[in-house]
Amino acid sequence: MKDQVPRHAVLIALTARAQATASLLTRHRTFKAAWISIALAVLYWGPIASDRYVSEARLVIDRTDSSSAQTVDFASILGGGRSGHDLLLLREYLLSVDMLKKLDAKLNLRAHYSDWHRDPLSRMWFEDASQEWFYRHYLSRVGAEVDDVSGVLHLSVQAYTPEMAKAIASFLVEEGERFMNSMGHRLAGDQVKFLEGQVAGIKERVLKARTAVIEYQNSKGLVSPQSTVESLVGIVSRIEGQLSELRAKRQIMLGFLSADAPDVFQINLQIAALERQLTREQGRLASRNGQPLNRVAEEFQRLQLEAEFSQDVYRTALVALEKGRIESTRTLKKISILQTPTLPEYPMEPRRIYNIIVFALSVLVLAGIIHLFVAIIRDHQD
Repeated sequence: MKDQVPRHAVLIALTARAQATASLLTRHRTFKAAWISIALAVLYWGPIASDRYVSEARLVIDRTDSSSAQTVDFASILGGGRSGHDLLLLREYLLSVDMLKKLDAKLNLRAHYSDWHRDPLSRMWFEDASQEWFYRHYLSRVGAEVDDVSGVLHLSVQAYTPEMAKAIASFLVEEGERFMNSMGHRLAGDQVKFLEGQVAGIKERVLKARTAVIEYQNSKGLVSPQSTVESLVGIVSRIEGQLSELRAKRQIMLGFLSADAPDVFQINLQIAALERQLTREQGRLASRNGQPLNRVAEEFQRLQLEAEFSQDVYRTALVALEKGRIESTRTLKKISILQTPTLPEYPMEPRRIYNIIVFALSVLVLAGIIHLFVAIIRDHQD
């Protein structure tokens, strides 16, 4: 038993020494790897990384059509208005695959970004890379950001030569302006086609309404039933006035003459004739049988109102059509260049010192975290 106690003590001491040695080796290897990584980063971002020149441009969109004057509401303030929407559309087009294809066809962008003279980490590895990888590389070299406050599109392009950077930025500006104008003209053209179809339909409606009025006039033999009705009303009023006078005169004559007197008999004949005429004229105006003039006038007035309404609609459609044709021939949207694409003189990318400092700090922090984890594990084992 006496011999076993020292042996256990020796084993415990050897285990503790081995753990301390392993911790020291781990810490040493961790920080050694960290310093090697920092040295490699300094080597890459120092002499190896290829210079990339940045061309910048500032763009705004102006609307020259009459509809540009819009009311300012809360929604337009939050959303940046119509101009903000146009800038977002322009941004999406500049960063689209279609724009990449046009740039490649114009400037041979694949060959430039995959130039084997450039460092392998910043260039595209293969000129015949797939479209997806080419597009991803394009997005890493071209940036377009919209300033919601000022309504300005900030465009930045990176390339290995100043001339190529400016050429790419200039092509983006020109193609963006062409796209916005073509989209505005296409929308205006569609609107003109729609208005032309509406005008054609309304014209047919006007012709049918006018034809219906003429056919109704011919079928009734009246040019203006309303005027005829007004004339008949005037005749009925005059007959009623004459009847009233004759009846009053007859009452006076019966006061001193007999009912069989010739004068009274003559007045009775006049009254009977006027009553028959009154009945006939009133029957023309309104009756239960046949089609009286008041119904004819009402139907004619309805047809006339429909014809006049169709004519007013047709006039309005013609005005809208002419306005649409005028607007379709104008430049609806124009890209105004606040800053033309610059010809860079100094390579702003990569940011060598900044990248080295950030990378070194990140690696040292990571090494410190690993060392802390090792110390925690050692303490728990103890």
